[in-house]
Amino acid sequence: MPADRNVTLDINLLGRDYKVGCKESERAELGEAVAYLDGKLREIRGAGKVTGADRIAVMAALNIAHELLRERRAGHAAALAPPPAANGDAQDPQTSKRRIQAMGSAIDELLASQEKLF
Repeated sequence: MPADRNVTLDINLLGRDYKVGCKESERAELGEAVAYLDGKLREIRGAGKVTGADRIAVMAALNIAHELLRERRAGHAAALAPPPAANGDAQDPQTSKRRIQAMGSAIDELLASQEKLF
């Protein structure tokens, strides 16, 4: 089996072109990562709370790191949680809505405090 060769790809993030290297076998995954990151960058820029490419990139990195850590904790908690009730009851929709709103508020507060750093 031939070795997995290195390739250089042209990518575009927030309207800027970059050249990045990866293994041939990682090309599709890198494409997904680029699309995801570009979406996050555009989302932050579109919100209008943060300006400047560097600041937008830092905020995107913080948001993605937060998502990753939250998913890791959720996976860990799910592994430790007891199995769902036999009747299949889901969490109350109002409780879910409140939790989502609380997370949104926490993120807004974090973003506001980060803006003061720049």
